[in-house]
Amino acid sequence: MYAFKQFGSKYVLSIDNHQEISAALAAFCREKDIRCGAVYGLGAINKATFRFLDPATKKYVDKTFEEQMEITNLTGNISRKDGEVYLHLHITASRRDYSCIGGHLLSAVLSGACELVVESFDGEIGRRFDPETGLNLYDL
Repeated sequence: MYAFKQFGSKYVLSIDNHQEISAALAAFCREKDIRCGAVYGLGAINKATFRFLDPATKKYVDKTFEEQMEITNLTGNISRKDGEVYLHLHITASRRDYSCIGGHLLSAVLSGACELVVESFDGEIGRRFDPETGLNLYDL
């Protein structure tokens, strides 16, 4: 599913082609018991579901794109919610015509490579639901 190399509290992670990014990254975090951290990277995908929160309704709108795209930026954080890995990922992807789309990443299937840097922080940060925003925010 992935290969990695560790450098202190940082990992260089390469997810195998045709894998789903969020699932592979969550599995990696479980394997390494990463409870708090940061992630960034790039790669290529051919199917992705992005999410957008409408603040007026506090409802999410999901949209799936099925086309070859380059991940120009994937960034996010790692925490815990209800004892499980909680990934908060955002992505920007470029299309064949060089236009870009992006949003909160729900899922993305690799079509090429996905190279990430994962930094593990000491400790743990949880999440709590905030009714005002409709978001699962850090519980600091």
